[in-house]
Amino acid sequence: MPAAMVDTQVHDFDTALKTAELQGPGILLLLFLGDRIASVGKSWCPDCVRAEPVIYKVVNEAEKPITLVRVYVGDRTTWRTPDHALRTDKRFKLTGVPTLVRWENGSIVGRLEDHEAHLEEKVKKIIS
Repeated sequence: MPAAMVDTQVHDFDTALKTAELQGPGILLLLFLGDRIASVGKSWCPDCVRAEPVIYKVVNEAEKPITLVRVYVGDRTTWRTPDHALRTDKRFKLTGVPTLVRWENGSIVGRLEDHEAHLEEKVKKIIS
């Protein structure tokens, strides 16, 4: 079952999250990624480039409805700032991208960090 995908930036993330939470039954995943470089069409983040195809494959093959909110954290310089909004957000406390989060009832119930977000079995486990 193809996933519904929603793209958002840091400045409108809370609005996108609230909207996604209201979309009804199914799994809600949040995928935090480095921004895409327009000239190459890929993220500046090599771990994101490696993880994205795996995550998309797994969520699109899932038998359950899934909403995937892709949250672009900014360019490399913006992301590296210690006071980046998503690094300091008490809900997420991001330390790296990509980070894949399963979100239920206003909290994290599953999480894959940058070093494991490309592992297909772990992605499958987070949605099972």
